[in-house]
Amino acid sequence: MSDSFVIIIPSRLESTRLPRKPLVDICGKSLIQRVYEVANKTKAKNVYIATDDNEIFDHVNNFSENVIMTSKDHISGTDRIHEAANKLKLNSDQIIINLQGDEPFVPINLVDSLAESFNSSNCDIGTVITKFLDDEDILNPNSVKVSISNANKALYFSRSVIPNNFTNNLQNYHRHIGIYAYRKSTLDRLVVLPPSNLELLEKLEQLRFIENSFTIKTLNYSGNIPPGIDTQADLSNAINHINNDNR
Repeated sequence: MSDSFVIIIPSRLESTRLPRKPLVDICGKSLIQRVYEVANKTKAKNVYIATDDNEIFDHVNNFSENVIMTSKDHISGTDRIHEAANKLKLNSDQIIINLQGDEPFVPINLVDSLAESFNSSNCDIGTVITKFLDDEDILNPNSVKVSISNANKALYFSRSVIPNNFTNNLQNYHRHIGIYAYRKSTLDRLVVLPPSNLELLEKLEQLRFIENSFTIKTLNYSGNIPPGIDTQADLSNAINHINNDNR
């Protein structure tokens, strides 16, 4: 089995809360370029962008040839990554990291640690969790919660507080970070699964994996994870972050 990995970044132009999100300017570079550049600082042997939009495709070609045009019919990033993996002719044991296209500040060692943790496990999928900070709103449904087993395998994901907040102790709660690792052979199996009951209720694709008995190993990351960019406020914060770092 190969212990090297590739990163595929799914990118689509439509966004309800931040129009044309991949192409928004952040201090002279687009969001998608910044995500690509941070991904290239990891130990990945290759980084690719998978898109369904000609404008994104042409823009990415200005800084990289590693862009794959995919169908507009995909309903998830997982499906888009699968098409890209097929077009790249990745072998069945190739480890693929699914990195979201709105994470320009994702820690490099988080990505490398996820690949290493997943490769040393016997699970189907790897992902990242972190403890909630004291000032985070645990009730926010956009912050996905996850319960884990003693072996650090995901038991359930929810937009609600799990487990029930009887103790009011944030040490018992984990937030899910939407980055995944899997082998190409697992990806082949995931994309043929129909939407599941729990997935439709919670609007969380990862529940489809659990409902179909796929095992998900979680890496508990203790470092700081800057937020991704999903709204205009997030974009303003990102610009301020970069400007402050450049002072």
